[in-house]
Amino acid sequence: MTAATLDEAIRVRRQADCLHDASTVQRAFDALAEQISRDYTGRNPLVLCVMNGGLYPTSEITRRLDFAFEQDYLHATRYRGATEGGGLVWKRQPEANAIAGRDVLVLDDILDEGHTLVAIRRALLEFRPASLRVAVLAEKRHDRRAPGAHAEYVGLEVEDRYVFGCGMDFKEYWRQLPAIYAVKDA
Repeated sequence: MTAATLDEAIRVRRQADCLHDASTVQRAFDALAEQISRDYTGRNPLVLCVMNGGLYPTSEITRRLDFAFEQDYLHATRYRGATEGGGLVWKRQPEANAIAGRDVLVLDDILDEGHTLVAIRRALLEFRPASLRVAVLAEKRHDRRAPGAHAEYVGLEVEDRYVFGCGMDFKEYWRQLPAIYAVKDA
């Protein structure tokens, strides 16, 4: 990253609008964990973190789960540091034998247009899991959703703006923020 990008990231953070403060986000994580616990306790699920954005929500959600589960990750992206999606790139898929016949829960940061999650579902379903569900911290409100894109568990809704924090990034910056922010409208 260049210094200009760093300067831009600092400016964007300074001017950003807070959509959901840290306490609201923590309550959303509590609610997600409660729903997931209700559905998965005693089922020995495989929890898959979608890298990189899903790392923050996965950490927050799984530390609230008080049942046995296995955890792994997958890495599929359309953004690669940009603010608009491109073609899907698989960086890592879990092994087929780890998924076959298992209850699988995918954890990610946001459901926006959903192209990435549709591709992830399609790929994982080829491995024949017993069940497959998706949990996201945030779902963006708009009408550009890809056919079949959905999450069974949603923590918060966000406006149709470029958002960052809680795993979501602005050009690879600010994933670590404990609240959800939106880039200031021009």
